[in-house]
Amino acid sequence: MAELNTGGDGGKGGKVRSKKSNPGVDLTAMVDLAFLLITFFMLTTSLSKPQSMNLAMPDKNKEDIDDGTTEVQDDRTITILMGKDNTLLWYLGKFDEPLVAPTETQYGKDGIRQILLQRIAAVKKLYTKEGEGLIVIIKPSDKTHYKNLIDILDEMAITNVQLYAIGDISKPEVELLEEKGMY
Repeated sequence: MAELNTGGDGGKGGKVRSKKSNPGVDLTAMVDLAFLLITFFMLTTSLSKPQSMNLAMPDKNKEDIDDGTTEVQDDRTITILMGKDNTLLWYLGKFDEPLVAPTETQYGKDGIRQILLQRIAAVKKLYTKEGEGLIVIIKPSDKTHYKNLIDILDEMAITNVQLYAIGDISKPEVELLEEKGMY
């Protein structure tokens, strides 16, 4: 049991008086209450959860794998090649026969975001069916920083691109990045 003792006899000499006992305060109940409150708030408080972006990946079941014959219009597909030192290269359509030649751009609202918004608007004018939106293929090289990949995924969320994929960069695309000094 915890007690609070206050003062002493005051130190005044002289007359003999009857000794008064000091009042005692029992602190046990207050300590119990403090621990109960701490426990209550620890159990009922939710800790901040880290924010993450949902990324859907395809299944790897053999039965569900397509044979690769899906036809997609070239003007719906934009490919983003990611190089070293925050560099980007994009082209429209197939690599062998691009509708728009590989063009260098930058990250942010004045760079890749403007290009994506322009392409989304153009695809909406051409294709009115549901599910016929812009398809973005993101191809990071082995020289790309992880932060740059996250930046591109953020751009997909900002521009509301519904179909995008992270793919492997091909040898000719790496050679193109080398030619431009981006690898």
